[in-house]
Amino acid sequence: MKTTEQKALEIARLLEDGKGRDVKVLDVSELNSWTDYFIITTVTSSAHWQGLYKQVKDYVKENDMQIHQTNRKSPDGDDWNLIDIGPVVVHLMSEAARGFYDLEKLWHAGKELDFHSISE
Repeated sequence: MKTTEQKALEIARLLEDGKGRDVKVLDVSELNSWTDYFIITTVTSSAHWQGLYKQVKDYVKENDMQIHQTNRKSPDGDDWNLIDIGPVVVHLMSEAARGFYDLEKLWHAGKELDFHSISE
């Protein structure tokens, strides 16, 4: 059975394979009580977001996980889309939103994990 960390790393790999830019995985489990991992990536358009969301949704279904909520930070949904999977929260952000909110700096105490070394 896969651990939550393994699933988070696999989702990150999935996002990168889907052309998500600058994918980061942060272990924030010691910093809050509501999630363990943030996955942050930059998307280039609404269509790109929709494609990545579908890939995440399919992964979640295949791995006995559940999407609790999807939130959009802007009316058109192109700036910041959050996918709450419980112990993993995926942030799909435009370049402008990512620069403005700077989640990596805000959660700098979280440990960045390398997802490139996981086996496919």
